[in-house]
Amino acid sequence: MSIPSQTKQTKPQTYQGTAKYFLHDGVGFVERLETFGNDLTVVNAARVSFAKESVEMDEKDAKLIKYLARHNHITPFFHPQVRFRLKMPIFVAREWFRHTIGFARNEVSRRYVDTKAECWVPVDGVRERDAKAKQGSKDTNVADNEHVIGMIADFQKNAVGFYEDLLARGVAPEVARGVLPQSMYTEFIETGSLYAYARLCKLRLDPHAQKEIRDYADALARCLQGAFPVSWAALMENTWTSTATATAPAPVATPVAPPPTPTNEITITKDEFVKKMNNVFPIKSEIDMGGMEVVIDLEKLKTYYESTGESEKLEHWGC
Repeated sequence: MSIPSQTKQTKPQTYQGTAKYFLHDGVGFVERLETFGNDLTVVNAARVSFAKESVEMDEKDAKLIKYLARHNHITPFFHPQVRFRLKMPIFVAREWFRHTIGFARNEVSRRYVDTKAECWVPVDGVRERDAKAKQGSKDTNVADNEHVIGMIADFQKNAVGFYEDLLARGVAPEVARGVLPQSMYTEFIETGSLYAYARLCKLRLDPHAQKEIRDYADALARCLQGAFPVSWAALMENTWTSTATATAPAPVATPVAPPPTPTNEITITKDEFVKKMNNVFPIKSEIDMGGMEVVIDLEKLKTYYESTGESEKLEHWGC
């Protein structure tokens, strides 16, 4: 019988798999396309100073990562790289693009593309201006919120219609694009280091940052949490609350193909594993586990025993 298990973090590799979060409007999104490295990449970048290398994450490695982050030893966090595809309104993208160190970006160009333009509408409401702040807004919406949303949507429709009319008249796309509003969506591919993203998120998750960019930063943080669970938690300590905690805020993004973050598993030693196996199967056996720990996925174990009609054996695993 093969025991279902969850693979632990081992030597760094390029991970190709998406985690995609749509924003409330159902149009904008943050999609993780590719990841180079993992938490162990950070560990070995630090351990090379002593000509050491770890081949599998353990508790000492996790403590090292926390130490590096807490004491601002940042260079090991530059080694992991992540590639994203993002779709956001231009006025949000221009704030996002102010973060330059550690990033490379390539954006859809309206010089070459003349497809249908999409515009962002404030579906969560049109916030009031805060007279006490030079920038920013109140949490409350304007009195005639619904009417103002309609006005914005009408303006955008007219602007896009005018743009399309210009194209029909033979105006070059690079000229016609000048009439499109800042609320138009743009799309780009972006690659950055883990630390660069941590710095971006720390700044853009601040309560003083505009809500729209905070929503994108939150969606991006969720993508990175799944790929670098130990490093991301250490870098974002006291800044961003993991969605896995009971006190986590309500999500601002709807996940599509979320990153693998197992929550129903146990980690046991090889001796405990052999003992439990002997409780389930009344035989004596010698199992050489090479001194490693075994991570058991309880959901897969439950599915297996239910399929074989042996649900009572789950009690040996503490289920």
